Amino acid sequence: MLFNSLQFGLFFPIVVLLYLIMPRKMRCPWLLLASYFFYMGWNPKYAVLILTSTVITWLSGLLMDKSSQKRKKLIVAASFVSNLSILFLFKYFDFMLANVNKALSLLRLTAVEKPFDVLLPVGISFYTFQALSYTVDVYRGTMKPERNFLRYALFVSFFPQLVAGPIERSENLLTQIQDLPRKKLWNYDRIAGGLILMLWGLFQKMVIADRIAVLADEIFNNYQMHEWFGLSVGAIAFALQIYCDFASYSTIAIGAAQVMDFRLMENFDTPYFAKSIPEFWRRWHISLSTWFRDYLYIPLGGSRCSKWKRYRNLMITFLVSGLWHGAGWTYVAWGGIHGLYQVIGYELKGLRNWADRKLRTKTDCLSYKLGQVMITFLLTDFAWIFFRSNSLGDAFAYIGRMFTRLDFWSLFNGELYELGLTRPEINILLLGLLLLFLVDLIRYFYKERLDEFLSGQNLWFRWGVLLFLIAAVAVFGIYGPEYDAKQFIYFQF
Repeated sequence: MLFNSLQFGLFFPIVVLLYLIMPRKMRCPWLLLASYFFYMGWNPKYAVLILTSTVITWLSGLLMDKSSQKRKKLIVAASFVSNLSILFLFKYFDFMLANVNKALSLLRLTAVEKPFDVLLPVGISFYTFQALSYTVDVYRGTMKPERNFLRYALFVSFFPQLVAGPIERSENLLTQIQDLPRKKLWNYDRIAGGLILMLWGLFQKMVIADRIAVLADEIFNNYQMHEWFGLSVGAIAFALQIYCDFASYSTIAIGAAQVMDFRLMENFDTPYFAKSIPEFWRRWHISLSTWFRDYLYIPLGGSRCSKWKRYRNLMITFLVSGLWHGAGWTYVAWGGIHGLYQVIGYELKGLRNWADRKLRTKTDCLSYKLGQVMITFLLTDFAWIFFRSNSLGDAFAYIGRMFTRLDFWSLFNGELYELGLTRPEINILLLGLLLLFLVDLIRYFYKERLDEFLSGQNLWFRWGVLLFLIAAVAVFGIYGPEYDAKQFIYFQF
């Protein structure tokens, strides 16, 4: 069930209305039932997997209570091995088998036949990591074991953020679930703010992301037909597409949860305004980057070690992050590139500071900071080419054509309108991107989300913005055949 579908448009109001009026003791079972119904909308069999992960991690938490330190380590290890084995089987087994067979073919040995076919369950990486974080939190003593299975099952399967995040921590979401019977759910400002966030998310998805996807898909799928200008447009288009697509899901999830008086963690904070790659990762997919920081990078030693071990820890973390996103070498390369960016950045820090002193560069002015933002975006955009390409060969060929087939005149000959979108569609897209830029500027300088910003404005301005967004989604939203909703990119991860 997609957020931008008619089914969810019927499902969500029914769930919320009953949730608001039912007895307090029924709130948790009702949301759990709704969450499983939501997840089973893709495939009822998927429920078995999420239930298995839930049971394993819940029992692990209970078994660790009053256990010795040695036994706790064994329980955590068993929880990780069992959950990651399930993740490996459904997400990475085919990838591993393909690479094994490729190696066997080079040795002229018989390939291993595929023993079974599996479909990647939607959102498996998200709920697996969320459940495993609970196990570690209980082990570290930062979270007490949850003895009520229904409450814990809701924590793992809470439908707004179930299939594409944010990846929640038990100390945030589980504690709110524990407080469910005491929540005062009727609050106009909170509900209105949540609905505004959901509307803004739909605008990002349906007006911007799904429209600019036409450009990105046309160019990446036919990159052999394009030169520097078209390939550059394609790379920028995908960077904006994946941001709007993924941020829109998180925004809708946060808004939907807010309507029901749940506060989810922020997942995006104007990442393309970052002035360095480390800052980009503090602003992009925050729930995942902090997960890897807390549960992988720091346990490996973090930065409190020698320089080379620190670089090793960074590379391991980013390579695993790339693999988390998908079973393919393109994702691993994308993660590795970001790891190399950070290593090179640390190595060149002294040289940059020396050059700034020698050249008497003003580092506190707008032009310097704007230059940092532009360089960071270009580096990030370069890495996105690997993320989007179908293979490493395609990625290198794409980049090769960008730097060898120069056609600067295409900036002025109207080629932009021949890349998959008509002139009116391009104009709608540019207007949407302008609005996105303004909203991100407000977030960057005022530290306010759109709902918080509008709540402080005059009534006529607030309703003018809301009516514009409603009309834009209704009139300019991208709809598939028979108004089918278009899937979010991160569902495949």
